[in-house]
Amino acid sequence: MDAPVFAPWSPAFTADPYPAYAELRDRGRVHWFEPTRQWLVPHHADVSALLRDRRLGRTYLHRFTHEEFGRTPPPPEHEPFHTLNDNGLLDLEAPDHTRIRRLVTKAFTPRTVQALEPTVRRLAAELVGGLVKNGGGDLLADVAEPLPVAVIAEMLGIPESDRGLLRPWSAAICGMFELNPSEETAARAVRASVEFSAYLRELITERRAEPGGDLVSALISAHDEGETLSEQEMVSTCVLLLNAGHEATVNTTANGWWTLFRHPGELARLRADHCLLSTAVEELMRYDTPLQMFERWVLDDIEIGGTVVPRGSELALLFGSANRDPARFERPAELDLGRADNPHVTFGAGIHYCLGAPLARVELAASFGELLRQAPTMRLAAEPEWKPGYVIRGLRELRVEL
Repeated sequence: MDAPVFAPWSPAFTADPYPAYAELRDRGRVHWFEPTRQWLVPHHADVSALLRDRRLGRTYLHRFTHEEFGRTPPPPEHEPFHTLNDNGLLDLEAPDHTRIRRLVTKAFTPRTVQALEPTVRRLAAELVGGLVKNGGGDLLADVAEPLPVAVIAEMLGIPESDRGLLRPWSAAICGMFELNPSEETAARAVRASVEFSAYLRELITERRAEPGGDLVSALISAHDEGETLSEQEMVSTCVLLLNAGHEATVNTTANGWWTLFRHPGELARLRADHCLLSTAVEELMRYDTPLQMFERWVLDDIEIGGTVVPRGSELALLFGSANRDPARFERPAELDLGRADNPHVTFGAGIHYCLGAPLARVELAASFGELLRQAPTMRLAAEPEWKPGYVIRGLRELRVEL
Protein backbone atom coordinates (compact mmCIF):
# COMPACT_ATOMS: atom_id res chain seq x y z
CA MET A 1 0.00 0.00 0.00
CA ASP A 2 1.38 3.42 -0.87
CA ALA A 3 1.57 6.33 1.59
CA PRO A 4 0.40 9.63 0.08
CA VAL A 5 -0.39 11.08 3.54
CA PHE A 6 3.31 10.89 4.44
CA ALA A 7 4.81 14.25 3.38
CA PRO A 8 8.20 14.72 5.09
CA TRP A 9 9.17 17.78 3.01
CA SER A 10 5.97 19.66 3.86
CA PRO A 11 6.31 22.31 6.64
CA ALA A 12 2.75 21.54 7.74
CA PHE A 13 3.54 17.83 8.06
CA THR A 14 6.80 18.53 9.94
CA ALA A 15 4.96 20.82 12.35
CA ASP A 16 2.43 18.07 13.15
CA PRO A 17 2.99 14.62 11.60
CA TYR A 18 0.74 12.85 14.10
CA PRO A 19 -2.60 12.91 12.17
CA ALA A 20 -0.80 11.35 9.17
CA TYR A 21 0.70 8.70 11.44
CA ALA A 22 -2.77 7.81 12.75
CA GLU A 23 -3.96 7.32 9.17
CA LEU A 24 -0.94 5.15 8.33
CA ARG A 25 -1.58 2.96 11.38
CA ASP A 26 -5.25 2.60 10.44
CA ARG A 27 -4.41 1.61 6.86
CA GLY A 28 -1.95 -1.18 7.61
CA ARG A 29 1.34 -2.35 9.04
CA VAL A 30 3.72 -1.43 6.22
CA HIS A 31 3.49 1.11 3.38
CA TRP A 32 5.64 1.71 0.30
CA PHE A 33 6.84 5.34 -0.07
CA GLU A 34 8.08 5.86 -3.61
CA PRO A 35 9.89 9.26 -3.20
CA THR A 36 12.50 7.71 -0.88
CA ARG A 37 11.94 4.07 -1.99
CA GLN A 38 11.40 2.97 1.60
CA TRP A 39 8.86 0.84 3.44
CA LEU A 40 7.23 2.83 6.27
CA VAL A 41 6.48 0.94 9.50
CA PRO A 42 4.11 2.88 11.82
CA HIS A 43 3.05 0.46 14.62
CA HIS A 44 4.73 0.20 18.02
CA ALA A 45 4.75 -3.62 18.12
CA ASP A 46 6.40 -3.85 14.68
CA VAL A 47 8.92 -1.07 15.30
CA SER A 48 9.91 -2.57 18.65
CA ALA A 49 10.30 -6.08 17.20
CA LEU A 50 12.14 -4.98 14.05
CA LEU A 51 14.69 -2.98 16.07
CA ARG A 52 15.72 -6.33 17.57
CA ASP A 53 15.48 -8.40 14.37
CA ARG A 54 18.90 -9.56 13.15
CA ARG A 55 17.58 -9.98 9.59
CA LEU A 56 17.90 -6.21 9.47
CA GLY A 57 21.02 -4.08 9.73
CA ARG A 58 22.20 -0.50 9.90
CA THR A 59 24.63 -1.46 7.15
CA TYR A 60 24.80 -4.26 4.59
CA LEU A 61 28.49 -3.93 3.76
CA HIS A 62 29.49 -6.61 6.29
CA ARG A 63 27.65 -9.11 4.05
CA PHE A 64 27.31 -7.63 0.57
CA THR A 65 28.92 -5.19 -1.82
CA HIS A 66 26.79 -2.26 -3.01
CA GLU A 67 26.29 -4.05 -6.32
CA GLU A 68 25.33 -7.40 -4.76
CA PHE A 69 22.76 -5.58 -2.65
CA GLY A 70 21.31 -3.78 -5.64
CA ARG A 71 22.46 -0.37 -4.45
CA THR A 72 24.47 2.37 -6.15
CA PRO A 73 27.71 3.25 -4.32
CA PRO A 74 27.79 6.81 -2.95
CA PRO A 75 29.51 9.42 -5.16
CA PRO A 76 33.32 9.56 -4.68
CA GLU A 77 33.12 13.22 -3.61
CA HIS A 78 31.04 12.17 -0.57
CA GLU A 79 33.76 9.77 0.60
CA PRO A 80 34.97 11.79 3.66
CA PHE A 81 31.44 11.77 5.11
CA HIS A 82 30.93 8.05 4.49
CA THR A 83 34.34 7.09 5.87
CA LEU A 84 33.52 9.01 9.05
CA ASN A 85 29.94 7.77 9.33
CA ASP A 86 30.45 4.15 8.28
CA ASN A 87 33.13 3.55 10.93
CA GLY A 88 30.90 4.79 13.76
CA LEU A 89 29.17 2.49 16.20
CA LEU A 90 25.67 3.36 14.99
CA ASP A 91 26.28 2.21 11.41
CA LEU A 92 28.25 -0.96 12.12
CA GLU A 93 27.12 -4.53 12.68
CA ALA A 94 28.87 -7.45 14.42
CA PRO A 95 31.69 -8.23 14.85
CA ASP A 96 32.97 -4.62 14.53
CA HIS A 97 29.98 -3.21 16.42
CA THR A 98 30.48 -5.68 19.27
CA ARG A 99 34.18 -4.84 19.61
CA ILE A 100 33.78 -1.05 19.57
CA ARG A 101 30.68 -0.98 21.78
CA ARG A 102 32.50 -3.08 24.39
CA LEU A 103 35.23 -0.43 24.57
CA VAL A 104 32.96 2.60 24.56
CA THR A 105 30.57 1.07 27.09
CA LYS A 106 33.35 1.47 29.66
CA ALA A 107 32.80 5.23 29.43
CA PHE A 108 29.07 4.87 30.11
CA THR A 109 28.96 2.59 33.14
CA PRO A 110 26.39 3.59 35.80
CA ARG A 111 29.31 4.64 38.00
CA THR A 112 30.75 6.93 35.28
CA VAL A 113 27.39 8.56 34.60
CA GLN A 114 26.80 8.97 38.34
CA ALA A 115 30.21 10.63 38.66
CA LEU A 116 29.24 13.11 35.92
CA GLU A 117 26.02 14.17 37.65
CA PRO A 118 27.51 16.99 39.76
CA THR A 119 29.18 18.45 36.65
CA VAL A 120 25.94 18.24 34.67
CA ARG A 121 23.96 19.89 37.49
CA ARG A 122 26.55 22.66 37.85
CA LEU A 123 26.57 23.40 34.11
CA ALA A 124 22.75 23.37 33.99
CA ALA A 125 22.52 25.73 36.99
CA GLU A 126 25.02 28.15 35.38
CA LEU A 127 23.26 28.17 32.00
CA VAL A 128 19.79 28.63 33.51
CA GLY A 129 21.20 31.28 35.84
CA GLY A 130 22.42 33.22 32.79
CA LEU A 131 18.99 32.98 31.15
CA VAL A 132 17.31 34.23 34.34
CA LYS A 133 19.80 37.09 34.74
CA ASN A 134 18.95 38.25 31.20
CA GLY A 135 15.23 38.07 31.88
CA GLY A 136 14.77 35.38 29.21
CA GLY A 137 16.11 34.71 25.74
CA ASP A 138 16.33 31.77 23.35
CA LEU A 139 15.99 28.63 25.47
CA LEU A 140 17.39 26.56 22.60
CA ALA A 141 20.62 28.53 22.13
CA ASP A 142 21.10 29.58 25.77
CA VAL A 143 20.39 26.29 27.60
CA ALA A 144 19.33 23.34 25.42
CA GLU A 145 22.33 23.37 23.04
CA PRO A 146 25.29 24.30 25.24
CA LEU A 147 24.57 21.82 28.07
CA PRO A 148 24.96 18.45 26.27
CA VAL A 149 27.75 19.81 24.03
CA ALA A 150 29.68 20.90 27.14
CA VAL A 151 29.14 17.51 28.82
CA ILE A 152 30.29 15.48 25.81
CA ALA A 153 33.22 17.84 25.23
CA GLU A 154 34.19 17.37 28.88
CA MET A 155 34.07 13.59 28.43
CA LEU A 156 36.22 13.77 25.30
CA GLY A 157 38.63 16.24 26.87
CA ILE A 158 38.03 18.95 24.25
CA PRO A 159 39.31 22.33 25.51
CA GLU A 160 36.64 24.91 26.32
CA SER A 161 38.11 27.32 23.76
CA ASP A 162 37.34 24.83 20.94
CA ARG A 163 33.79 23.88 21.92
CA GLY A 164 32.19 26.49 19.69
CA LEU A 165 33.38 24.46 16.69
CA LEU A 166 31.48 21.34 17.65
CA ARG A 167 27.82 22.24 17.20
CA PRO A 168 28.21 23.66 13.63
CA TRP A 169 30.22 20.59 12.57
CA SER A 170 27.61 18.31 14.10
CA ALA A 171 24.68 20.15 12.50
CA ALA A 172 26.34 19.97 9.06
CA ILE A 173 27.05 16.23 9.37
CA CYS A 174 23.54 15.44 10.68
CA GLY A 175 22.04 17.10 7.61
CA MET A 176 22.93 13.90 5.73
CA PHE A 177 20.52 11.89 7.89
CA GLU A 178 17.52 13.70 6.41
CA LEU A 179 15.57 12.14 3.53
CA ASN A 180 17.10 12.68 0.07
CA PRO A 181 19.64 15.34 1.16
CA SER A 182 20.61 17.95 -1.46
CA GLU A 183 24.07 18.27 -2.99
CA GLU A 184 24.54 21.48 -1.00
CA THR A 185 23.75 19.59 2.22
CA ALA A 186 26.20 16.84 1.19
CA ALA A 187 28.95 19.38 0.44
CA ARG A 188 28.51 20.94 3.90
CA ALA A 189 28.60 17.50 5.54
CA VAL A 190 31.76 16.51 3.63
CA ARG A 191 33.51 19.74 4.60
CA ALA A 192 32.53 19.31 8.26
CA SER A 193 33.65 15.65 8.18
CA VAL A 194 37.09 16.65 6.88
CA GLU A 195 37.52 19.46 9.42
CA PHE A 196 36.17 17.53 12.41
CA SER A 197 38.27 14.44 11.56
CA ALA A 198 41.44 16.53 11.23
CA TYR A 199 40.72 18.21 14.57
CA LEU A 200 40.24 14.88 16.34
CA ARG A 201 43.34 13.30 14.80
CA GLU A 202 45.34 16.21 16.18
CA LEU A 203 43.69 15.76 19.59
CA ILE A 204 44.52 12.03 19.51
CA THR A 205 48.17 12.88 18.76
CA GLU A 206 48.22 15.26 21.73
CA ARG A 207 46.62 12.69 24.07
CA ARG A 208 49.12 10.05 22.97
CA ALA A 209 51.89 12.40 24.12
CA GLU A 210 50.04 13.51 27.28
CA PRO A 211 47.22 11.15 28.31
CA GLY A 212 44.47 12.44 30.58
CA GLY A 213 41.39 11.08 32.31
CA ASP A 214 39.18 11.65 29.26
CA LEU A 215 37.51 9.24 26.84
CA VAL A 216 39.95 9.94 23.99
CA SER A 217 42.83 8.90 26.25
CA ALA A 218 40.89 5.79 27.30
CA LEU A 219 40.28 4.79 23.66
CA ILE A 220 43.98 5.30 22.86
CA SER A 221 44.92 3.19 25.87
CA ALA A 222 42.60 0.38 24.76
CA HIS A 223 44.03 0.61 21.23
CA ASP A 224 47.61 0.49 22.48
CA GLU A 225 46.86 -2.47 24.76
CA GLY A 226 45.96 -4.68 21.82
CA GLU A 227 42.27 -4.02 21.19
CA THR A 228 41.88 -3.71 17.44
CA LEU A 229 40.54 -0.16 17.36
CA SER A 230 41.82 1.82 14.41
CA GLU A 231 42.43 5.56 14.56
CA GLN A 232 39.53 6.03 12.12
CA GLU A 233 37.25 4.09 14.45
CA MET A 234 38.37 6.32 17.33
CA VAL A 235 37.63 9.45 15.29
CA SER A 236 34.24 8.12 14.13
CA THR A 237 33.31 7.07 17.67
CA CYS A 238 34.07 10.53 19.06
CA VAL A 239 32.02 12.22 16.32
CA LEU A 240 29.11 9.86 16.91
CA LEU A 241 29.19 10.50 20.66
CA LEU A 242 28.94 14.22 20.03
CA ASN A 243 26.25 13.99 17.33
CA ALA A 244 24.07 11.35 18.95
CA GLY A 245 24.97 12.59 22.44
CA HIS A 246 23.43 15.98 22.01
CA GLU A 247 20.95 16.08 19.11
CA ALA A 248 18.23 14.18 20.99
CA THR A 249 18.85 16.07 24.24
CA VAL A 250 18.76 19.47 22.54
CA ASN A 251 15.50 18.75 20.74
CA THR A 252 13.85 17.01 23.70
CA THR A 253 14.56 20.10 25.81
CA ALA A 254 13.21 22.68 23.35
CA ASN A 255 10.38 20.53 21.94
CA GLY A 256 9.51 19.51 25.51
CA TRP A 257 9.12 23.06 26.77
CA TRP A 258 7.10 23.98 23.67
CA THR A 259 4.84 21.03 24.52
CA LEU A 260 4.54 22.19 28.16
CA PHE A 261 3.63 25.73 27.13
CA ARG A 262 0.80 24.27 25.01
CA HIS A 263 -0.41 22.17 27.97
CA PRO A 264 -0.68 24.70 30.82
CA GLY A 265 -2.51 22.27 33.08
CA GLU A 266 0.32 19.71 32.92
CA LEU A 267 2.95 22.45 33.28
CA ALA A 268 1.19 23.71 36.44
CA ARG A 269 1.08 20.11 37.71
CA LEU A 270 4.85 19.74 37.20
CA ARG A 271 5.62 23.12 38.79
CA ALA A 272 3.57 22.09 41.82
CA ASP A 273 5.29 18.70 42.14
CA HIS A 274 8.92 18.44 41.02
CA CYS A 275 8.84 14.75 42.00
CA LEU A 276 7.08 14.19 38.67
CA LEU A 277 10.26 15.16 36.83
CA SER A 278 11.44 11.62 36.06
CA THR A 279 8.17 10.45 34.45
CA ALA A 280 7.71 13.89 32.86
CA VAL A 281 10.99 13.60 30.95
CA GLU A 282 9.99 10.15 29.65
CA GLU A 283 6.55 11.41 28.63
CA LEU A 284 7.95 14.44 26.79
CA MET A 285 10.28 12.12 24.85
CA ARG A 286 7.30 9.93 23.95
CA TYR A 287 4.85 12.69 23.16
CA ASP A 288 7.02 14.59 20.68
CA THR A 289 9.89 12.32 19.68
CA PRO A 290 13.12 14.13 18.68
CA LEU A 291 14.18 11.38 16.22
CA GLN A 292 11.08 10.65 14.15
CA MET A 293 12.49 7.92 11.92
CA PHE A 294 15.21 5.27 12.17
CA GLU A 295 16.22 3.28 9.10
CA ARG A 296 17.22 -0.37 8.66
CA TRP A 297 18.38 -2.39 5.64
CA VAL A 298 16.64 -5.69 4.95
CA LEU A 299 19.44 -8.28 4.81
CA ASP A 300 17.11 -11.27 4.30
CA ASP A 301 13.52 -11.34 3.03
CA ILE A 302 11.07 -10.47 5.80
CA GLU A 303 7.28 -10.56 6.08
CA ILE A 304 5.31 -7.78 7.80
CA GLY A 305 1.53 -8.10 8.02
CA GLY A 306 1.34 -10.35 4.99
CA THR A 307 3.64 -8.17 2.86
CA VAL A 308 6.98 -9.69 1.87
CA VAL A 309 9.70 -7.02 2.01
CA PRO A 310 12.60 -8.35 -0.06
CA ARG A 311 16.31 -8.30 0.68
CA GLY A 312 17.86 -5.04 -0.47
CA SER A 313 14.92 -2.93 0.71
CA GLU A 314 15.09 -0.20 3.32
CA LEU A 315 12.67 0.05 6.23
CA ALA A 316 11.79 3.41 7.78
CA LEU A 317 10.76 2.72 11.37
CA LEU A 318 8.50 5.61 12.41
CA PHE A 319 9.41 6.26 16.05
CA GLY A 320 7.04 9.23 16.31
CA SER A 321 4.13 7.07 15.17
CA ALA A 322 5.08 4.11 17.37
CA ASN A 323 5.15 6.38 20.41
CA ARG A 324 1.53 7.49 19.72
CA ASP A 325 0.15 4.01 18.96
CA PRO A 326 -3.16 3.44 20.81
CA ALA A 327 -2.54 -0.31 20.66
CA ARG A 328 0.28 0.22 23.18
CA PHE A 329 -0.43 3.52 24.96
CA GLU A 330 -3.61 4.52 26.74
CA ARG A 331 -4.82 7.94 25.48
CA PRO A 332 -1.64 8.34 23.37
CA ALA A 333 -2.54 11.80 22.03
CA GLU A 334 -2.82 13.17 25.60
CA LEU A 335 0.16 14.48 27.55
CA ASP A 336 0.30 12.81 30.96
CA LEU A 337 3.43 13.74 32.90
CA GLY A 338 2.70 11.04 35.46
CA ARG A 339 2.40 8.26 32.86
CA ALA A 340 3.87 5.16 34.52
CA ASP A 341 3.53 2.56 31.74
CA ASN A 342 5.68 4.21 29.06
CA PRO A 343 7.72 1.85 26.85
CA HIS A 344 8.55 4.50 24.25
CA VAL A 345 11.09 3.64 21.55
CA THR A 346 12.83 7.05 21.57
CA PHE A 347 16.20 5.49 22.48
CA GLY A 348 15.76 2.55 20.10
CA ALA A 349 16.16 -1.11 21.10
CA GLY A 350 18.35 -4.13 20.44
CA ILE A 351 22.10 -3.89 19.85
CA HIS A 352 21.79 -0.27 18.68
CA TYR A 353 19.95 0.89 21.81
CA CYS A 354 21.26 4.37 22.61
CA LEU A 355 24.48 4.00 24.57
CA GLY A 356 24.12 7.49 26.04
CA ALA A 357 20.50 7.10 27.24
CA PRO A 358 21.43 7.19 30.97
CA LEU A 359 23.50 10.36 30.44
CA ALA A 360 20.73 11.97 28.36
CA ARG A 361 18.27 11.35 31.20
CA VAL A 362 20.66 12.97 33.68
CA GLU A 363 21.06 16.02 31.42
CA LEU A 364 17.32 16.39 30.82
CA ALA A 365 16.49 16.05 34.52
CA ALA A 366 19.15 18.67 35.33
CA SER A 367 18.04 21.27 32.77
CA PHE A 368 14.29 20.83 33.34
CA GLY A 369 14.86 20.78 37.11
CA GLU A 370 16.90 23.99 37.10
CA LEU A 371 14.36 25.77 34.88
CA LEU A 372 11.54 24.74 37.23
CA ARG A 373 13.52 25.96 40.26
CA GLN A 374 15.12 29.14 38.92
CA ALA A 375 12.47 30.22 36.41
CA PRO A 376 9.10 29.17 37.89
CA THR A 377 7.20 31.81 35.90
CA MET A 378 8.94 31.24 32.54
CA ARG A 379 6.53 31.72 29.64
CA LEU A 380 6.59 31.70 25.86
CA ALA A 381 7.62 35.02 24.29
CA ALA A 382 7.03 34.18 20.60
CA GLU A 383 5.49 31.35 18.59
CA PRO A 384 8.37 29.12 17.45
CA GLU A 385 9.04 27.76 13.95
CA TRP A 386 10.16 24.24 13.08
CA LYS A 387 13.39 23.61 11.21
CA PRO A 388 12.82 22.04 7.78
CA GLY A 389 14.32 18.67 8.80
CA TYR A 390 11.88 15.83 9.53
CA VAL A 391 14.08 12.93 10.68
CA ILE A 392 15.84 14.94 13.39
CA ARG A 393 12.92 17.21 14.23
CA GLY A 394 13.43 20.39 16.21
CA LEU A 395 12.68 24.08 16.56
CA ARG A 396 14.73 26.94 15.11
CA GLU A 397 14.54 28.74 18.47
CA LEU A 398 12.31 28.99 21.54
CA ARG A 399 12.01 32.55 22.84
CA VAL A 400 11.00 32.77 26.49
CA GLU A 401 10.57 35.53 29.08
CA LEU A 402 10.37 35.53 32.85
